Amino acid sequence: MSRALRILLAATVLCCGTAALSAAETAPLTRGTAVIDPNLLRRLDESDALTLPRLLSPERKADGPLTTDRLFASLPQLKDIPPAIEAEFDRYIVTQKAAYPSETIGVGEGFDVQLFDRANLRSRDTRFVLAGIVNRMDRAYASEEACGEIRLIYRLARFDGTTAARLPMTLNLVMKARDARRTDANGKPISCAELARRWLDNDNWQGLIGSRDDAMLDRIETNIQLSVAAKSALHDFRSDYLLKVFKYDAATKTFAESTLENQIDRDRIMADDALRRDFKDWLLAPEHLREFDRGTVLIPEKFLAKSAVVPTPAGLDASALQPEFGMMQGEGKGEPVFNDNDVVGALKQAAARGNMQNVRSVAGFQRRLNDVTCSGCHQTRGIGGFHFPGVDWLADKPSNSTIVPASPHFVGDQVRRRDILTAFAAGKRPDFSRGFANRPQTRGSRELAGSEYQDGWGAHCSLQDAGPGTRDGSFTSWSCATGLTCQAAAASRHIGMCFIKTR
Repeated sequence: MSRALRILLAATVLCCGTAALSAAETAPLTRGTAVIDPNLLRRLDESDALTLPRLLSPERKADGPLTTDRLFASLPQLKDIPPAIEAEFDRYIVTQKAAYPSETIGVGEGFDVQLFDRANLRSRDTRFVLAGIVNRMDRAYASEEACGEIRLIYRLARFDGTTAARLPMTLNLVMKARDARRTDANGKPISCAELARRWLDNDNWQGLIGSRDDAMLDRIETNIQLSVAAKSALHDFRSDYLLKVFKYDAATKTFAESTLENQIDRDRIMADDALRRDFKDWLLAPEHLREFDRGTVLIPEKFLAKSAVVPTPAGLDASALQPEFGMMQGEGKGEPVFNDNDVVGALKQAAARGNMQNVRSVAGFQRRLNDVTCSGCHQTRGIGGFHFPGVDWLADKPSNSTIVPASPHFVGDQVRRRDILTAFAAGKRPDFSRGFANRPQTRGSRELAGSEYQDGWGAHCSLQDAGPGTRDGSFTSWSCATGLTCQAAAASRHIGMCFIKTR
């Protein structure tokens, strides 16, 4: 890990109030919802059962782990991924040179902007190792027949003789949680309830991942640290991450470049009057606004982008670093997509049809418009540009910077995800709604009370003065634990952080 990246992670920990929790300390929260045990992940990776080659090509004979030079060359399903990533790097370099012509950009510490070395994706010394398994049955609202998703998260690592080091890239193989053709001991199709029970009981869930063909493959998601740039006269310290999604095409048996779920293409929408009008009308429709409020909205593809560059750290204040910036009244210089009166009127109509759980104000609408996107979510209480860096089981004695398995946003969301699994297991219809990325939705549970995830030191909270002398309705419940007070951490009038009271 470079010195610049270590600084980035340290700064993010301080800014987000993240304690350096180990995988063992996080385990009770993630039981049934995620696999973060380093010894189990090591065994699964070394057994070849859940490696990328085995899951993508079950008929392949095991001949040891595939390094990246062989992985992309020998698995035709992945052939479109490297060139798509290369094209994104090329576009990024052109954009950076145009924005900062006086700064140098390239691979290595001699450059002002240090790029990720793309040679790592075609090297005999690097490979993807299994860094975590995450149950996302809480996403069954998007894929009901499949009971949601299971994500196998692989971290790129470099092997140099007897040593190994992780590189700043993850690859998520997203699989359907259920193969409807599989049956239980009585010959009946495995139900969502049975699947949830196996995960909660830690009982034979491994046998449900993968299949004899490609029926369970859904997509691949990649996250790469594009660059690191030290603070200069032109900008603050910054690291940019590239997010890409490749959807599995059963007809061609390849992963093809696809749009990112809910990643609004801000620039394209802002530049097209018809598209701008369509997006505004679609999102403010009462039925869509209620889904937007609950975090279960699925924005149509025509409004979405095929890639996202995520600058970090982004902070709490509205800025051009955030994906929706310029769409709301008072942001930027152009004509906004949404003005305050439009939003207030739409919220009243939606509320008249039923309770609005999270979005109760213009500021709440703006915050949800950010965190419903991939990039906006990754900027909120993340570790750099990641929510799941994964457990570093490669190191004998990993440092605090690499032992943290997941971000505060990820850990704080585990109670909600476990509630959904429990509902599935009981044969009930789960409540799939979620709160803002800043603050977990606990639904009455006190399990997170006093922690940085909910109302403890460093938690995000509602400032008393939201402008007109009252707290903003979208964030009223974001209080601090006893002994702490909500204090401004930036220029934001709405969101602060819980710190010790001072005179």
